[in-house]
Amino acid sequence: MAKKAVEKVFKIMAPAGQATPAPPIGPALGANGVNPGQFIQAFNERTKELNGKIVGCVITVYSDRSFDFEIKSSPAAVLIRSALKIEKGSGEPNKNKVGVITDAQLKEIAEEKMEDLNAGSVEAAMMMIAGTCRSMGVELEGQS
Repeated sequence: MAKKAVEKVFKIMAPAGQATPAPPIGPALGANGVNPGQFIQAFNERTKELNGKIVGCVITVYSDRSFDFEIKSSPAAVLIRSALKIEKGSGEPNKNKVGVITDAQLKEIAEEKMEDLNAGSVEAAMMMIAGTCRSMGVELEGQS
């Protein structure tokens, strides 16, 4: 049987494998016509190997109230914070630096995010991630 027409497409961020129907996820799902229980169960099953890492999710809701979802990679800032093992970025990135990222770490993050970025090469993706680093107060190795 063919799916009905697309009603709505929306995005959420949730911890992989550990999402609950509690706010803010449950109300956002319910307001968009998605059964929170069904979604949470399917989402946690598909993301259990990512173990609590924050991931993006694009949810497509159809007119018959069924839905599909696509898991996206974690935001660049989350990946940078986990690579450097820091709690948060700097409140004043031009004055206070919170860490230094190596080229190897930058490349690893860029390769992980590559499919979600509009970059033509890994080098271009690395430049995008480097921009996020600068805005968080993270210095690039070899630059100051």
